[in-house]
Amino acid sequence: LQLQSTPCEALPKGKAVISQTEMNFTQKQAGKTGVKGSFTCSECGKSYRDKINLTRHMRAHTGERPYTCTQCGKSFFQTGHLNAHMKIHTGEKPFSCTQCGKSFRDRSVLKEHLLSHSGVRSFSCDQCDKTFVVASTLRKHLKLHTGVKPHVCSFCGKSFALLQSVKNHQSIHTGVRPYVCFDCGKSFATTSNLKKHQKIHTGEKPYKCSHCGKSFARSGVLKDHLRVHTGEKPYQCSSCGRNFTFSSTLLKHKKKHCPKLP
Repeated sequence: LQLQSTPCEALPKGKAVISQTEMNFTQKQAGKTGVKGSFTCSECGKSYRDKINLTRHMRAHTGERPYTCTQCGKSFFQTGHLNAHMKIHTGEKPFSCTQCGKSFRDRSVLKEHLLSHSGVRSFSCDQCDKTFVVASTLRKHLKLHTGVKPHVCSFCGKSFALLQSVKNHQSIHTGVRPYVCFDCGKSFATTSNLKKHQKIHTGEKPYKCSHCGKSFARSGVLKDHLRVHTGEKPYQCSSCGRNFTFSSTLLKHKKKHCPKLP
């Protein structure tokens, strides 16, 4: 198989050039199978119908990233990935949810978001009883069970399993609260905290108790409430051994009856 590299001057303006290193590697590694029009990578055995798809695939082995963002210098394997990345700089969000109006940079993210309106939690964690609407949230959650915490806070050294968690944590040090409520002007460090707060204004209480029908704005509050019905008392006083339904009740108890021993 002979693959010919295109001279730089022959390429249309704005097109990235496949490096000679990558082309040489492609010529060396690409092999043609018995099937007409099928190009196979001899590194991993994966086959492609088109030469250009094999060339793109080879970048996974060579590490070549020929498409570079002119705004921040980040490089990518494919033009499609670069185009998607550029929307971060332009702020373009062309894909809108017809149910709530929220916009997204990528169609795939919109598709995942639409599942949140269905309320169907079809992705279950095999380590605990948690369920999720979308697969990506489950994948993030599974990292918590591994115990691996590769993301370290540059201010205090505390480690986190998720990159977003360390970013949220660092706002404690920086004091930056970029997410603002348009109803009252209150600002928050994370989008999740803003969303929880906004339910105060909307009156939305989507979490309903299956025992008594009482509704709550936050899932955590419902979880606490359910202990009233189950009788569970997970919070124990380390001084006297007494158990409590809520952490707040334990704190009150400790302050009044079991002050910290010297």
